[in-house]
Amino acid sequence: MKLRSVFGILITLLLIGANIQTVRADDPPPADKVTAVAPDSPAIRWYAYQEGIDRGKHEKKKVFINFYADWCRYCKVMEQKTFKDDGVIAYLNDNFISVRVNSDKNKKLAADYNITGLPLSWFVSEAGENIGSQPGYIPPNMLLPLLKYIHTDSYKTMNFKKFMENEKA
Repeated sequence: MKLRSVFGILITLLLIGANIQTVRADDPPPADKVTAVAPDSPAIRWYAYQEGIDRGKHEKKKVFINFYADWCRYCKVMEQKTFKDDGVIAYLNDNFISVRVNSDKNKKLAADYNITGLPLSWFVSEAGENIGSQPGYIPPNMLLPLLKYIHTDSYKTMNFKKFMENEKA
């Protein structure tokens, strides 16, 4: 009798497991695994680190550096929301050289920038000097004013709070 009960429980578990597999097979792939993009959809022009720094100096543009990792949940949210926003895309492409750095694959560079959490965004001057950084996920409605604050050199004369007050006025 005990053997029959154990066998019954095993069959039930196998059926439940098969049902779970079937449901998972029907789920859409995770957003970070989808690579198809409409050919005419706008996208940020990303550069490798050294090429981006060199371009910034040559084109006399500030550099926006986004440090991320494949395992980082908020890095993926930033990629799917912030970096897909039309206003952010246009502003970055027009006014900055954009660089993405995978901190797991570029450990020395991550150490050079003192990366202790992800995502982390750095701003670098046209001369290649670090201006400052912003840790964590930045939604589009906050990144756009932050980009304007850096691009217009307002960071040299006022804090970000004052800049935002002036923008609203």
